[in-house]
Amino acid sequence: MATRTDSRSPAPHVADNHDLIRVHGARVNNLKDVSVEIPKRRLTVFTGVSGSGKSSLVFSTIAAESQRMINETYSAFLQGFMPTLARPEVDVLEGLTTAIIVDQQRMGADPRSTVGTATDANAMLRILFSRLGKPHIGPPSAYSFNTASVRASGGITVERGAAKTKTVKATFHRTGGMCTRCEGRGSVSDIDLTQLYDDSKSLAEGAFTIPGWKSDSQWTVQVYAQSGFVDPDKPIRKYTKKELQAFLYGEPVKVKVNGVNLTYEGLIPKIQKSFLSKDKEALQPHIRAFVERAVTFTTCPECDGTRLSEGARSSKIERISIADACAMQISDLATWVSKLDEPSVAPLLAALRHTLDSFVQIGLGYLSLDRPAGTLSGGESQRVKMIRHLGSSLTDVTYVFDEPTIGLHPHDIQRMNDLLLRLRDKGNTVLVVEHKPETIAIADHIVDLGPGAGTAGGAVCFEGTVEGLRKSSTVTGRHFDDRAAVKDSVRKPTGALEIRGASLHNLRDVDVDIPLGVLTVLTGVAGSGKSSLVHGSIPAGENVVSVDQSPIKGSRRSNPATYTGLLDPIRKAFAKANDVKPALFSANSEGACPTCNGAGVIYTDLGMMAGTTTMCEDCEGKRFDASVLEYHFGGRDISEVLAMSVAEAEEFFGTGETSTPAAHRILGRLADVGLGYLTLGQPLTTLSGGERQRLKLATHMAEKGGVYVLDEPTAGLHLADVQQLLGLLDRLVDCGKSVIVVEHHQAVMAHADWIIDLGPGAGHDGGRIVFEGTPADLVADRSTLTGEHLAAYVGA
Repeated sequence: MATRTDSRSPAPHVADNHDLIRVHGARVNNLKDVSVEIPKRRLTVFTGVSGSGKSSLVFSTIAAESQRMINETYSAFLQGFMPTLARPEVDVLEGLTTAIIVDQQRMGADPRSTVGTATDANAMLRILFSRLGKPHIGPPSAYSFNTASVRASGGITVERGAAKTKTVKATFHRTGGMCTRCEGRGSVSDIDLTQLYDDSKSLAEGAFTIPGWKSDSQWTVQVYAQSGFVDPDKPIRKYTKKELQAFLYGEPVKVKVNGVNLTYEGLIPKIQKSFLSKDKEALQPHIRAFVERAVTFTTCPECDGTRLSEGARSSKIERISIADACAMQISDLATWVSKLDEPSVAPLLAALRHTLDSFVQIGLGYLSLDRPAGTLSGGESQRVKMIRHLGSSLTDVTYVFDEPTIGLHPHDIQRMNDLLLRLRDKGNTVLVVEHKPETIAIADHIVDLGPGAGTAGGAVCFEGTVEGLRKSSTVTGRHFDDRAAVKDSVRKPTGALEIRGASLHNLRDVDVDIPLGVLTVLTGVAGSGKSSLVHGSIPAGENVVSVDQSPIKGSRRSNPATYTGLLDPIRKAFAKANDVKPALFSANSEGACPTCNGAGVIYTDLGMMAGTTTMCEDCEGKRFDASVLEYHFGGRDISEVLAMSVAEAEEFFGTGETSTPAAHRILGRLADVGLGYLTLGQPLTTLSGGERQRLKLATHMAEKGGVYVLDEPTAGLHLADVQQLLGLLDRLVDCGKSVIVVEHHQAVMAHADWIIDLGPGAGHDGGRIVFEGTPADLVADRSTLTGEHLAAYVGA
């Protein structure tokens, strides 16, 4: 007898109820008890003006808690090797899934890191060449520029059983691919000794001219003077050959200085370790100037910049060495790999093809695997990090993106949108912080934060669909369909900056005259050669101020006041008013709270559990010693001044008895770039990408220069903030400055006086000038990709 089936639909399973990420009472940074419900397996875009709290909600709350909970699944022993994450300030967080964060954090500038080593591509190529390369030179390590060849032989003692020892001869050999001359860096440094010391003086007379090396008290100098290897009272030019060799190239050895055991080593290796092993951009300005003055870097003559040994370069597959493969444009390398047909390595070839195709899919086919990772922009770094996730079989995870369209031409944004939708369609939750209307338009769900920035933001202004956002009265809704019009009249240039024969990277012997006294915008798809032209071909000098995309360096002790130099005139004003030392008004110096050392918080290591951060009870988070807070200026103590917003401080230091012109000028520049809402003492670590970019712009505006070169200043800016930026650029030009902007934003293109378009494609398909003229001519011409997109934007 057949069983009867019930035609009624089954009751929903209890597991199907968990289809939302619920956030209630989020108070991280400027969030004001935010509560939202985010649908899973959908694309949710978070919008709002820069500083409204988007990153605080998405990264510092949702993603941070997901990572913290995953870390807690490991043993206490393993957690000891992981970064300790504090629980975000939030009442309820439910429905979280594993979060994969793809942010704009630029890749490390380590000279050994390249695009190939930062992905799996280089590792797979090494295995491929170790299997198919002719002649065969060894295992994959033989093709690695990070692995040195090592040989060792000798007797080793083997202990077996009670008191049974035996000495046996052992030999160890490892073949590496590192070039021995440059040690895998691709360049060699030549140090100008005249910049290190004055050879007419002795060490006792202060011969060293290295910043921070003083002969009377500096320990480093005393090591040389009291080492016994040189005579501290003899001029350096009179050293014997033996003394000079020990002074410049001596091996590390222990010496006793004033009863203390210290390490002595030659001056050249000391300089290399102290200055050259660090990221140059991370150095203090005066140290960086010294390095640029004293050290010249040239391409390694032995490996010709490939970083690889002669043996690694001699092994080839179809007349292509691994150095040739890494130097190829990735789109060309993908074509070469697809033609290889070897059944013995078929799975490896398939994986390598997929990785290289992924580069091309996300618009990075113009890169090469030997490109140093530190030279990638924030947008390029983010897209490189995406590659490992594109072919992933994982589903039901949360992908978190921070403005993935940064650095992308309008032509490439559609490709990025397709990738976001592909990740969603595999059953993943995709959370995107974004300002571009083209990406906001594809969202399934939108969360708009605001209404303003800083203390004026931190609230949810709108939740819903794209159509709902358009009809809403929020700042994003009002500006969503904004379209700039092409200028009716443009400024006339006052001169021209001539560039002749530019050939850096992919530029093809470019000759161009960049007009001066106007707003010039360089456009073109990502990788067309724009940055190479402005940063590599415009002569750097006292008259050129360049604001690039390099990140701001700073810890939680750094804030807008310290970064811009604003704290110096403020400290002096407090010191003068109270007749005390300026150092008292620094939380990093004499005025620091002794309990928390001026950090404002106490870090507690709980050993087995995650460490905690609590506000310092003695200074209540103010960072200063109680005695310092008794000194006032204009009725405010130093902590109250640092708690002011830029707008409040501008008024406070502008008039009356508290008038401080030096401070007022800096505050005016911060207000000009739209940072009036920031508090002076807010840690740099809490600023968004857009805020950091504008903070850097405000700092550079103080420099005396006739030509300003800006690299994508709209990065991280809300639609409403772009108009303010255009006003700032106009003011710079009207003051007699020449402004050259590398930009993808159509509103900036439409506002330009002159446009130089590079292309027509990226990599070796670009590097040429495809248009020069006014925006109106570019729209009318429509002969380039930029022209087509600008015409569509302005509705022509």
